[in-house]
Amino acid sequence: MTDYQNILDSIYKELLTREDKGEVANYIPELAKVDKTKLGIYLNNIHGKNYSVGDAKIKFSIQSISKVFTLAMAFANQGNKLWSRVDVEPSGNPFNYLALLEQEEGIPRNPLINSGAIVVADCLLSTYENPKAELLNFVRNLANDDSIDFNPQVAASEMKTGFTNFAIANLLKSFGNLENPVEDVLDFYFHQCSLEMTCEQLSNAFFPFANKGVCMQNNDCLTATQAKRINAIMLTCGFYDEAGEFAFEVGLPGKSGVGGGIVALLPDNFIITTWSPGLNEKGNSYLGMLALEKFTTATKASIF
Repeated sequence: MTDYQNILDSIYKELLTREDKGEVANYIPELAKVDKTKLGIYLNNIHGKNYSVGDAKIKFSIQSISKVFTLAMAFANQGNKLWSRVDVEPSGNPFNYLALLEQEEGIPRNPLINSGAIVVADCLLSTYENPKAELLNFVRNLANDDSIDFNPQVAASEMKTGFTNFAIANLLKSFGNLENPVEDVLDFYFHQCSLEMTCEQLSNAFFPFANKGVCMQNNDCLTATQAKRINAIMLTCGFYDEAGEFAFEVGLPGKSGVGGGIVALLPDNFIITTWSPGLNEKGNSYLGMLALEKFTTATKASIF
């Protein structure tokens, strides 16, 4: 039987001693204030007990990890019609890259880069009267935790400095791939990115992706096929232009965010979340990537 707690303790102890912890995302003023020495890991073992170490119960801005939740909502609501507006191919480019979007005439390469997530946000605005409330309810129900909320300071900070996202949204609009006003779509998008959660809450919320669409409360949140498809997109697109490296080193579907969080999962087994705010040059958590590589090496847990 795998001694998960001992493995997590060993990884945590080793990584805390590293001098290089990456750099926080200073282009979002609120994120620049976060202490980059923080490190938390939480493992939700879907068939047994759960494990944690370090700062696993401190809330942080989940940022792009939220794209998986909005994708799940839109996919559950629209089904395969969604793929007429956003593709499912890896981009091989940074998350806020503009040139590819223009070249491909306003169809984002996948829903986990900014342009794709903005199209998904637009879909939710067209579907729900109050999409922010619907998103909160969806995530709270997944995690079975009503304390999850947006951070209005982070949302305002992104609205004030998100010039590239405004450019992306306007380009999408020019190609007819946004139905709603740019300002409304981005207001929702910046709020979804400002969601604050702990490693524990994120691991719990990702339960249905590891459990054929069934959440911790034994409710069907997605079909098994939809969960499978979203896992495939996470594996190939969840880490932007470092997705191949993550698949090579870690071997699990997952999603990162510039707040320093990473969620990864092994279907039918576990969900593991790491949080360390210092990022590498690709915008992924420096220590989080190392932690997950060490974890799958120690446990021999991989989809391959």
